[in-house]
Amino acid sequence: MTLTQLRAFLAAATLGSFTSAAFELGITQPTISELVRKLEAENGLQLFVRGGRRLVLTSAGHELLPWARRAVEGAEGAEQSLSALRGLRGGVASMGVLRNASYYFLSDLAVRFHAERPGVRTRLVGQNSVEVADAVRSGELEAGLVVLPVSDDGLTVKPLLRDEVLWASSDPERVHKPMTMQAVAKAPLILYDAHYGWQDPTRRQLAERAQLAGVRLEPMIEVENVESALRLVARGVGDTITSRAVSVSDVFPEGVLTTSFADPIYDTIAVITRQGAALSPATSELMRLATEMVMKSAKDAAP
Repeated sequence: MTLTQLRAFLAAATLGSFTSAAFELGITQPTISELVRKLEAENGLQLFVRGGRRLVLTSAGHELLPWARRAVEGAEGAEQSLSALRGLRGGVASMGVLRNASYYFLSDLAVRFHAERPGVRTRLVGQNSVEVADAVRSGELEAGLVVLPVSDDGLTVKPLLRDEVLWASSDPERVHKPMTMQAVAKAPLILYDAHYGWQDPTRRQLAERAQLAGVRLEPMIEVENVESALRLVARGVGDTITSRAVSVSDVFPEGVLTTSFADPIYDTIAVITRQGAALSPATSELMRLATEMVMKSAKDAAP
């Protein structure tokens, strides 16, 4: 039983003749008759009573009719859905974004993509880069923007740009010159991404630098997001790290000063996709737009 046979049967049953069905489907009347005949022969059941001016369904034909309608409507729905995706008029675009994405592009991305593709539903999941990588690897998300390093097992990784990591303090004495690891180890350290701790890509870089310098870092306070850390810094509780993109944003607290590290540290932002997987047209377009916007944002933030 093929979909073509079911289309022929459904058209003949609905219109009452093979001639009308042939005209509806744009094929010849003998072709319609042969498709229905083969369907009957394959199943050993007669579907129509022939001979009158109008085809009449047998009991077997009546039994098949709703199933044929479901199959044909389902196939047509699938074709329409894929057609909409090809034209970016429907579907879902899903992408993971780095936790501080709002400082680069996130709000503007959602607004702009929705304006350009109003029929496409958008799913932007903001997580730690480790979680984004896991979600893309498992297929939960189609693609992601992350801060490296993350495990690239099962992933295709395409670096986009680097954003400098800065030292932030409200004490001018602690930012009057580039920060060394020895000075970091002695400072009242506040770190964010408490849940992932030293697995967080930026914190991993900091820990590796400290190890090479022969010092150990012990945060005095750990919080979950950079905004909380910066509020504590603004109140003079301690110092933290932050990206340059955050430091030039409108919400960066007044009174918080920054300096580079003596041996500069950079966050590398990259696009990740699951190895061997093709992006849907909707997600491909969303990722193209996100890449364009994050590159522009970083360029604007450059000193």
